[in-house]
Amino acid sequence: MKNISRLRYFIYLSLIILGGCTTGKNALQKGDYDASVEKAVSRLQNSPKNSEAMQVLKTAYDLALQDHLRRINEAKMSNDLFRWESVMYGYQKINQLADEINSCPACLAVVPTPSKYISEVAESKYNAAVARYNSGIGYLNEHNRLAAKKAYYEFEKVQNLQPNYKDVKTKMDDAYWAAVTRVVVQPIILNGGPYKLSADYFQQQIDEFIANYSRNKFVIFYGEEQATTQKIIPDQVLSLNFDDFVVGQTYVKERVEKLKRDSVVIGETRERKPIYGTVSATLSIFEKNISSSGLLDMTIMDWQSKKIVRQQKFPGTFVWRDSWGSYKGDDRALNKNQLAITRKREVLPPPPSTMFLEFTKPIYSQLIDNLSGFYNSY
Repeated sequence: MKNISRLRYFIYLSLIILGGCTTGKNALQKGDYDASVEKAVSRLQNSPKNSEAMQVLKTAYDLALQDHLRRINEAKMSNDLFRWESVMYGYQKINQLADEINSCPACLAVVPTPSKYISEVAESKYNAAVARYNSGIGYLNEHNRLAAKKAYYEFEKVQNLQPNYKDVKTKMDDAYWAAVTRVVVQPIILNGGPYKLSADYFQQQIDEFIANYSRNKFVIFYGEEQATTQKIIPDQVLSLNFDDFVVGQTYVKERVEKLKRDSVVIGETRERKPIYGTVSATLSIFEKNISSSGLLDMTIMDWQSKKIVRQQKFPGTFVWRDSWGSYKGDDRALNKNQLAITRKREVLPPPPSTMFLEFTKPIYSQLIDNLSGFYNSY
């Protein structure tokens, strides 16, 4: 009986706590008036006669309205350049509370005419756009790239507030082009030889990267031919050149092992009983490594001052490996792996152009990571 009584007590206590949460009473006690109104409205939508939710709604709405109006008045009297955005957000929140109450018939019995500030929102939004526009003009008049970037974002906010305000679209475009860094990428020069096609492929990968780069809208890459055609005056010039490369350095190593195995059947007695003995062999394993490597220099130069902004060198290596073997003696002295390698034959290595392309792969990865890191936050 005691256990049943305790269970009922805990259930009753849980219902009280749960009821306080769902009616918004707890939020009201914590001073979160907006949340209290929202929870009370939600409760009355599901349970229109809930007396506690009604009381909470009446108290919470009055306090929420007073709190927002107080903050709005404080914002209006402040010296903050962008105070009208705080005013606008305050009025919008009051209107949101009114919309929630208007969507709940039971709530209207408690708060018959929730306040709405339609014209006030429109006025504060307009004033906020004016402040952002003037801020953008101020940044644009500084005539430097970083300020132009700030101006662009200010004009972008103006468009969100008042899409057709004055000449904001034109100013936003002016700010963008004043903020953009134009980077002309010079092609890699590798005259003729067996590696030209591979170098061309490496160049194509770079061209594809600069053509699809979109991480930072304020950086535009141009190929040299494109820049010439469009008469682009660069802010920076990116040049890429192989300081050095070696293809086909060959190293062959022979390893000789003397092998023995005991307890191997080497014959039979007259009675056809096995005769055990030791077998031996000499195993020769050949390992061939053909190494190809290169060093790419990346230099970014400021076009106007001709000063180097950034310089990095990226190494790349590719090693082609082959192994085969042979033996003399009794093959029973070899294990399975050793026997398998003696059945292999030396194979022809890839052509030099392929090995050139292979050592450029790690170079390309390093180059792209470096360029992305440098320009993504430029």
